[in-house]
Amino acid sequence: MRVGIEVGGTFTDLVAVSGGGVGVAKVPSTPRSPDVGAFGALSVAGIAPSDVSDLVHGSTVATNAILERRGARVASVATAGFRDILFLQRHDRRSIYDLRYRKPAPPVRRRDCFEVAERLDASGAVLAPLDEAAVARDLVPALAAGGYEAVAICLLSAYASGAHEARLRDLLAAALPGLRVACSHEVAPEFREWERASTTALSAYVQPVIDGYLDRFEAALGRAGFAGRFSVMQSNGGRLPAAAMRRSAITALFSGPAAGVVGAVRQAARSGRGDLITFDMGGTSTDVSLVRGGEPSLAPETEVDGLPIRTPVLDIVSVGAGGGSLVWIDDGGMLRVGPRSAGAEPGPACYGRGGSLPTVTDAHVVRGTIRPDAFLGGAMRLDAGAAHRAFAEVAARLGTDVAGAAAAAIRLAVANIVRAIQLVSTERGRDPRDCALLPFGGAGPLLAAEIAEELGLSEILVPPNPGVVSALGLLSADYLKVYGATRRMPLDGDAPDALRRAHAALRAQALEEFRGLGLGDTVEDSLEADMRFVGQAFEIPVAVETAGLTAAGLAERFTEAHRRVYLHGGEPGRRVEVVGLRYGVRRRLDALPEPRERASGLARPPEAEVALPDGGRARARLVDAAALPAGAPLHGPALIEGYSSTTWVPPGWTAVRDAARNTLLRRSAA
Repeated sequence: MRVGIEVGGTFTDLVAVSGGGVGVAKVPSTPRSPDVGAFGALSVAGIAPSDVSDLVHGSTVATNAILERRGARVASVATAGFRDILFLQRHDRRSIYDLRYRKPAPPVRRRDCFEVAERLDASGAVLAPLDEAAVARDLVPALAAGGYEAVAICLLSAYASGAHEARLRDLLAAALPGLRVACSHEVAPEFREWERASTTALSAYVQPVIDGYLDRFEAALGRAGFAGRFSVMQSNGGRLPAAAMRRSAITALFSGPAAGVVGAVRQAARSGRGDLITFDMGGTSTDVSLVRGGEPSLAPETEVDGLPIRTPVLDIVSVGAGGGSLVWIDDGGMLRVGPRSAGAEPGPACYGRGGSLPTVTDAHVVRGTIRPDAFLGGAMRLDAGAAHRAFAEVAARLGTDVAGAAAAAIRLAVANIVRAIQLVSTERGRDPRDCALLPFGGAGPLLAAEIAEELGLSEILVPPNPGVVSALGLLSADYLKVYGATRRMPLDGDAPDALRRAHAALRAQALEEFRGLGLGDTVEDSLEADMRFVGQAFEIPVAVETAGLTAAGLAERFTEAHRRVYLHGGEPGRRVEVVGLRYGVRRRLDALPEPRERASGLARPPEAEVALPDGGRARARLVDAAALPAGAPLHGPALIEGYSSTTWVPPGWTAVRDAARNTLLRRSAA
């Protein structure tokens, strides 16, 4: 049995594959102890850990530790003269009109920043050796007295040579056993000091949190008789064994959203769709991503709480517009949705767990697109009266009735999500109308048609069990590791051989690590070069095939990539350079069987009343998602009710289930 468990902000989702069958389960998350929710999902699904051979896990533990500032007590060590790199940052301002603007606060206090005497030049040559005597005399006692759980080492030019960082790590390990050490040449071996220092500091900050979480999780699994493989999802769309995550916790920051994109892409491929806008609306946020040709885009950097993290991540934009997002009115009397959320505790008012503030989920209950009797296949009954009471104050302040306030909240949530989709599409020169919208998450299919109408999209592809696609993505993910390296070289006749040598060195490093993790050496790999014109401040990733590589061929690829991004190919004859490499190594896993909708067995009336965005009301057909036959068109208005989510088919739209069990929504012909 293979099991994927994804811990979200509101619900914990499980997908289990055994033989040719796929089972699903969904339980409320336990924010204070996410592992409790994970084991709760196993219990609800009736799965004994001893029966599981492959367990893949994704969670928001690392992200929450940064956002809530609940990480470890961390010290940082820099080259003498560079102690304040975490505070100087860059000279930009995120909010240029804010007179009280403050730069993002790093996870390290200034009093916890230390220096060591050493210096390397940009090529890695030693200008001044590491002063080991000063390390023993000054640094070790200071770290011992500070009660630190981890230390982040980021020395100048360590991306070119990690010798000084490695030696300093060994000295600290010998003097202070048990102290976790993160070195920048291992965490983010790429140039740009502030980004490298920030990534290393955040890695040290979350590593003890991840270690503690994995320790508890693995101990509980062991007590339950689990003896299989335990893997953790990464932000780059691949998984790694839990042992590897203990050395690179920073790569697990966006494991849940990344898993969702992977699961959505794999399921869409069954219907022959490769150009997609994935739209994951869960309990606390909405994550959107643009996919071309069945391959999600990989970004070299992301940020959390304004702090840059230089690690490859799937190109995902998040907004605070989930089902649990709070609906509120600001000081100027304007209606707002999110980014604050009711979370899993107490949750939306309709959950009946003590929440009293209105949320997007409550708005759907008021509108009628979520029926209280049908939530989670009838396993969790909602309180419709509480949802109406929660919107009473908002309605009074807006001068409308409760139904009008709920409709306004949904329109605003749609607008927020449309804006996020525009960030990954039109603002990057890509027309969203060329893509199918693929909604998932518990709340995604409820708003998909309205979002598609705003964007001018004509096709929506709803996967089976849309509320647990992220958990499905965990099982769909291959083993993957992405390595970065700074390699500055002019694009001349010597460049192809230099790139081939660098490729061979990175491949040898990757294979050694994969063998050590028990993953063997049957792998696929890819290489990208970060390239730019000499004098440019930023670079463009260009795919590199080292076999038959020529300087002219690589220059042509760079020109094409430059034209795609900047709409011109640059001045003829201008010099081009390579400044960095990104090498990915992947071990593919067997494909999953075709998922099926979980049957609820719920008795339902033939129709229900739904409020429409224009203020009117309609009688919508009620259909069991598990019973929807393939090829039979279902004309809106209709509600397709499944165990994990409900799909709203508005008037003017038609839904048809295809042979891959995806439900295709199209606008009806006028």
